[in-house]
Amino acid sequence: MTDLVLRDLASLNEMKAAEDFQRTVWGKDDPADNADLMMAIQHEGGLVAGAFDRDRMVAFLFAFPTNDPTAQHSHRLGVHPEAQGQGLGVRMKLYQKDWCLKRGITHVRWTYDPARRANAVLNIHRLGATANTYYRDYYGAMEGINAGMPSDRLLADWDLTRAEGAGVEIVDTVSIPADFARLVTEDAAKALSERQRVRAALETAFENGLQIAGFDRDANAYLLTRCA
Repeated sequence: MTDLVLRDLASLNEMKAAEDFQRTVWGKDDPADNADLMMAIQHEGGLVAGAFDRDRMVAFLFAFPTNDPTAQHSHRLGVHPEAQGQGLGVRMKLYQKDWCLKRGITHVRWTYDPARRANAVLNIHRLGATANTYYRDYYGAMEGINAGMPSDRLLADWDLTRAEGAGVEIVDTVSIPADFARLVTEDAAKALSERQRVRAALETAFENGLQIAGFDRDANAYLLTRCA
């Protein structure tokens, strides 16, 4: 998908289209971020962007300022199901990186489901974010693709100035399911058991002064190092 145009959304109509896009990605029962709210946040320094195949939105990103002027919170990143697996998530995050650096923003933070492999590959392996904060059931009960499971989240911290390939000493690992989404739909009891296992392992690691610094795609495992 090399001919896509990545840009900030430019009208209320595009914001409303982003509402529909969110329902397509996260499920029709998952509440979408409101167009009016996104437009207001954009006007106050937030980022609302999309990737477009002609006039069709195929990816969406929504982020807003924090109490630290050098940090942005990235609230949503979604890729249309028909466009997934083609590196578009990385392209959207690199768009965000360039957008932030032009404005003096050097860190981007966001929460993500630690048990979903695609999230770990993108956030930790591809982008090089780190994590040492675990939130239990962060959003409470959710709908759509997140229905039926505690909404546990990791807080990822992406240092936009960090040199790529910086070496670290790995002292422990925590494996995650190869396909947590399938477990949720086909074996909810097993999915819950895996959620609790990953939660316990990461919470213990963080309490012991470790942080996530990488992800092994072959082993489906987080790589842990000591916090600096």
